[in-house]
Amino acid sequence: MRDVETAPPQLAAAASIDGRYFQFIGTTESVFEPGSLVVLASPGEVQQLGQVEEVSFAIGGAPHGAGRILGLLDAGQSHLDVRQSVAFASATLHPADARTTELLYGDTTAALPIGSFQASHDIPARLLAQRFNRHTFWCGQSGSGKTYALGVALEQLLIHTSLPMVVFDPNADFVHLRETPAVGGPQDEVSDAQRALAGRDIRILRPASAAPDALRVRFLDLNLRAKAAVFRLDPLDDRAEHNELMHIEETVGLADPTNVVQRLLDRGTDAARELAARTENLRVTDWEVWAQGMEPVTEILDTRPDATVLDLGGFAYPEEALVVALAVLDDLWEKREQRRPLLIVIDEAHNFCSPENNSPLQAAVRERIVQIAAEGRKFGLWLLLSTQRPSRVHPSIISQCDNLALMKMTSPVDLNELGTIFGFVPTAMLARAARFRQGEALFAGGFVPAPTMVSMGPRLTREGGADVGVPLRHG
Repeated sequence: MRDVETAPPQLAAAASIDGRYFQFIGTTESVFEPGSLVVLASPGEVQQLGQVEEVSFAIGGAPHGAGRILGLLDAGQSHLDVRQSVAFASATLHPADARTTELLYGDTTAALPIGSFQASHDIPARLLAQRFNRHTFWCGQSGSGKTYALGVALEQLLIHTSLPMVVFDPNADFVHLRETPAVGGPQDEVSDAQRALAGRDIRILRPASAAPDALRVRFLDLNLRAKAAVFRLDPLDDRAEHNELMHIEETVGLADPTNVVQRLLDRGTDAARELAARTENLRVTDWEVWAQGMEPVTEILDTRPDATVLDLGGFAYPEEALVVALAVLDDLWEKREQRRPLLIVIDEAHNFCSPENNSPLQAAVRERIVQIAAEGRKFGLWLLLSTQRPSRVHPSIISQCDNLALMKMTSPVDLNELGTIFGFVPTAMLARAARFRQGEALFAGGFVPAPTMVSMGPRLTREGGADVGVPLRHG
């Protein structure tokens, strides 16, 4: 009986006219999704690494699409030259394996493991640590896992870099950053990464804490504009009171807050009486934020702990959180010529830089963030802004960000805005964000070698932002 010849399997085929982009047509068996990494093998044993950026298909038909060439592979697929690529008339196309994908990151000791590729969970996904010297925009709607994912990235930065960070934390989501789940357990329950974290200098400053962990600001250290914002004073509309404020140091000095009003009244001038009334009406002396002899947050940051978490949600008055933000940002900007690198993480960034909030304190904080976004990079002041709604962050701030982390986002308005600002993100990959599951993210920009869709890995420390469960009855 004659043997039946088996036809060789069909392979996806590709072509590139310019050596930068390629087009391909697959087979009914081949599966390529936007973001997939592929090896393009052309005649002459030339192999290149590419990324699929868009895919179209019809039921029963072969998929086809286009992508970008990322670099030239050597003969043994042990090195990727991202500065070279070549055109080809025909090539076969197959998925890149884990070893080839690792070549994207170069020296992986400088890369931060954050999870795995969505398309291949056996391939680790990483961020390039050295590219956090650019501003980063981190966004995702409520329930997307945004805060959890941000915690993963911050933990890895603490483990693998010496970059200090300050975290503006309005919801107490990061106050457990130094607490590992295995604390108190047997030594073999603690991973090497958790032991590394335990050795970092992490300060948690909170309003209700006693010294040295109290979150405080020294009023006299504020610049004149910040002091005026506290009292909602305009230098022209409130000329007399503003002038009195200019001399507040010699009038009030370091007096206990309970004595401030009386000292102003003792001055006996109309302007001092007006400022005293304003102080009482705004209840400024009731604010818990004032240092009163304790170490202010600006002096703590001067010592550059590995991480300083500012729990801004524990204040009784919303203005107090803004005072802390303004004091810190103004102080960092005033000392910018020292060029001491610092990652400034602002969670719920829409609370601090919304174009719609225009109280004197809100405007002052927003304008300082705008200035740092525009000019801070060369001084080592790098922003990481996290929010649920991109449309609620001032556009001139987002436009200065070179890194994008996007989690589930179903709002077409927000996705369109992100597509306009971050034009380097393939449209098809950006559109996938509307269908992400919790914990899935798209990373694009300088801190990844190519746009990457990721399933986030586990946290190493306790999460502060987890949802509260519904209690159930038993029995």
